[in-house]
Amino acid sequence: MALTVLFELAGDYLFKKWSLTSNRYTIGAGLLMYFIGTVFWAFSLKHEELSQAIIVFVLLTMIGAVLIGSYLFGEHATLLNKLGILLALLSVVMIEW
Repeated sequence: MALTVLFELAGDYLFKKWSLTSNRYTIGAGLLMYFIGTVFWAFSLKHEELSQAIIVFVLLTMIGAVLIGSYLFGEHATLLNKLGILLALLSVVMIEW
């Protein structure tokens, strides 16, 4: 699952970079990262239940995207965004409990 999240975040980073530069190699690399991440996702579902795996995947990807946006692109999360992330973390705890 961790590799799936890492490749997804790499794709997100490259797509955001492409949106700022319009470099066709960057969007191609982003698509490749998404494809590789999807392959890892498919294999991770052999060992995880979809209903639980998707929640963990979305949460980790969301947190990673917020961190990438904040630290690498200077984007700012609002108080409401931060509250949403906190509630998402709480939901994972409740599901895994």
